[in-house]
Order: sequence, then C-alpha cells, then structure tokens
Amino acid sequence: MNFTDNIVLENNLVLLRPLTSEDEAGLSKISFDPDIWSFFVTRASDPDELKEFINIALEDRKRNFRYPFTIIDKPSGEIAGSTSYGNISVKDKRLEVGWTWLGKEFQGTGINKECKFLLLQYAFEHLKFERVEFKTDVLNKASRRALEKIGAKEEGILRSHTLLHDGRRRDTIYYSILANEWGE
Repeated sequence: MNFTDNIVLENNLVLLRPLTSEDEAGLSKISFDPDIWSFFVTRASDPDELKEFINIALEDRKRNFRYPFTIIDKPSGEIAGSTSYGNISVKDKRLEVGWTWLGKEFQGTGINKECKFLLLQYAFEHLKFERVEFKTDVLNKASRRALEKIGAKEEGILRSHTLLHDGRRRDTIYYSILANEWGE
C-alpha cells in the first residue's frame, strides 16, 4: 500500500477521499457535538481538538501508519465525517478500519455501512489483504451491531484497555473479517 497515492472510493451514496487540512471547515459543521465522542479515545468536539485530530491523522499518513479519509454524502454533497485505514501491515497483509465518526444527521442513514463496504472491498479485492480488523468500546452497542451486520466476527475483549477523555477505562472489543469470509 502506497500512502502517497490518493485513494478515492465511491458508490452512488458515498465518496471516500483522502483527508486534507482543507476539510477542517466542513468537518467543523458536524464534529462539535460532544455526544459523537462518547466512546472515542480521541475527540474533535471543539475547534482545537478538530485541528489536532486532523494534524495527527495527516502526520500518521506521512508515517505510513494510517490512511485517513473524508466521508462525503453524495446525495447532499456534504462532508459527513471521517474514517481511516490504520495499523497497516503490508507484510502480514492486514489492516484495521477505524477512527470512524459521522455527524449526527448522517448516523443511521446507512452511510457507515456503505463506507465499510468500500473499505473492505478495496482491502480484499485491490490490496489482496488477508485480514481486516475493527475495534470499539464494549459499551458501544450501535457500533457492535453495525460490525456484526457486515459480517465481522467477535474475537475477544481487552479489559481496561484504554483511558478515555472522561477518565473511564475502556474495555475494547475486537472484531475481524478474513479474506475467505469476504462476500459470504
């Protein structure tokens, strides 16, 4: 996977394109709702946090650790959120899909499922990877349901795994989809 390539993925409902610093204005329209960030390790719930979120994502791309995307809702043309490939191991043919968040008005619309489909399709069919991983807060029932609906298999829970912004210790649940399961 070449992090300098501009990967653009799209279907009739969603466009995923590389995150840029110019996306800050569009993301600021949807990211400042604190409810979005309840289960997240990182936050972008105010202008400073959003700027830091974008800067870290872009630095992670330069370090070949993460490939951040901006999510565009094609019917409206509006920025809907962000998602990423991360923890990429070309040698092991695996990566994680995560850092996904959507503005409230885009939640429950099916856009998340469409994003996951495009990211999985590219990982398995273009990159020829063997494994795609996901992780979420064990308390995030909506995220867990969404992962199970796309065929991700629960692998286990890392207890007291991560410290959240509110001081709570997060139990993190891991899921995956393997290449031989893709399209089942």
